[in-house]
Parts: sequence; C-alpha cells; structure tokens
Amino acid sequence: MGNTAHRRTTAEVRTEIAAERRELADLLDGLSEQEWAAPTLCTGWQVRHVAAHMSMGFRYSFGKTAWELVKARGNLHRMTDRCARVDAAAHSTRALAASLRDNADNPWKPPVGGYESALGHDVVHGLDITVALGHDRRVPQDRLRILLDTINARTLKFFGADLHGVQLRANDLDWTYGTGTPISGSAQDLLLLAYGRKVPPGHLEGERCDRFVSV
Repeated sequence: MGNTAHRRTTAEVRTEIAAERRELADLLDGLSEQEWAAPTLCTGWQVRHVAAHMSMGFRYSFGKTAWELVKARGNLHRMTDRCARVDAAAHSTRALAASLRDNADNPWKPPVGGYESALGHDVVHGLDITVALGHDRRVPQDRLRILLDTINARTLKFFGADLHGVQLRANDLDWTYGTGTPISGSAQDLLLLAYGRKVPPGHLEGERCDRFVSV
C-alpha cells in the first residue's frame, strides 16, 4: 500500500508545488499578528520563522548559502536557524507571504530528492504551521500521495524519524507503512511523523501513539 501509485511526472509535481505555495500564501495573509508569533511544530520557531525559512531558497544564491554554511561551521541546522531568525526580523509578514506566492513557479529544490523533496519541504512546513495553530486546512490527497509514496528508510533517517516497531495506517486514504503496532491517523498527520515531527494530542490512535505526541 505504501508505494503502489504511479510515479508523477516532473510537470505534475511542479504543478502541485505551485498550488501549495499559492494556497499557503493565501493562508498566511489571513493570519493575525498573534498567530504569526505563535509556536509551530518546528521547535523554537514561530510561524514567522517557518515562513522565512520556506522562502529562503528563493532569496539566497548558491554563493550566499555556501557562505552562510561556512559561518555556521558546516552545521546546516545552525545555519538555517540563524537565517530564519534574521530574515523573519528583516521582512514584514506581508512580504514573507508574498514571497511564496510570487515564487510559486520558482524551480528551486533541495540539493537531494528533486522536486518531490521541494514539495515535501513546502507541504510539511505548511503543516508545521497549520497543525500547531489548530487550523483546519487539509492538504489535497493527491499531493499527500506523492510524498507518502517517497517515504523509505533513507527519508526516515534524514529527518530523524524513529518508526521502529509501529505501522502507520492512514484513516483517510489507502496507505500503510512499516510493521508492528498500528498507529492510525490522517495521512497528513502520519506524513509529519515520517518527517520527524510530533503532533498535538488527539491526532493519533494506537497503543504506542504517545511517543509521537507533543507534550
């Protein structure tokens, strides 16, 4: 069930990326100042920091990115955290939202993983915001399926996700991953687990779901 769907073409994935960025830009435009300052599923980051990070790839050249990494002594996490905080302070919330919309068709993608990784970057960071805020936005299932079909051991290792001993079971589409004690939830919540996140209480069901729930 985990990887049975056909592989999408680059054009199809880029269409979903563009749609996701425009939808998230609209959502961000509707947030209050209090919501922009609210915490997200990214530890230590407010909504404004996540939004700044999401648009980093559009604003940083390869050279600037490399220099920021040098300044962070090669620590990618340290670099992205510093850049997100600097950029969040330097740009208005309106500008951060506009950057996503204006770059909906931007060909940026992470160094590895291609356009599926670019889509995952946008979708998961969008969920970091909406799930933490208790927003009822649902990522379209076709978009989720593209990402769910890319999950493998390498994905879990990269994001530090420990799914040992459990099987993820989506309750809103036909998808499972892993073996062990069943953990059920919406496809988008399970996607967050595969990307190393924890979700708020009440989002999951299963005997061992507490380890994936934020306190």
